[in-house]
Amino acid sequence: MISQISLQDPDMVEQVWRLQHLAFRLEAQAVGLRQIPPLPETFDSLSQSAETFYGDITEDGELLGAIAVAEESPDRLMITRLMVQPDHLREGIGSALLRHVIEHHSHIKRFMVNAGTRNTPAIALYQKFGFAPIESYMAEPGVELSLMQRDG
Repeated sequence: MISQISLQDPDMVEQVWRLQHLAFRLEAQAVGLRQIPPLPETFDSLSQSAETFYGDITEDGELLGAIAVAEESPDRLMITRLMVQPDHLREGIGSALLRHVIEHHSHIKRFMVNAGTRNTPAIALYQKFGFAPIESYMAEPGVELSLMQRDG
């Protein structure tokens, strides 16, 4: 079931933090990084995040996937994170999370997201939901990101 994640719940913050590290390793491999840079975020900084998190959470409280968004303006929403447990990839969790955000924020006129240009599964997922690349840029040497948008 998809619901908003409380960043005041230490167990949920720990699950999000762990999921983020697993997903980041997969993303780094997908975009061709040989060495994975460290993630600077701590439990404390994650629990203080201004982003809104939603998660696909089992009845037992296990986090299968999460998506985070940040409102850049009253009519523009940035999807800042989309993560799925590696054991649950290709089960529709990413699609369900993305669909939830789009439907839950129906007043938004423009959705934005950055995705690794070489991460073809992520690019395909966003394109399936009507996102189109508007520009690409080098985040660091060898890592190209695509900024994609979807008009609401």
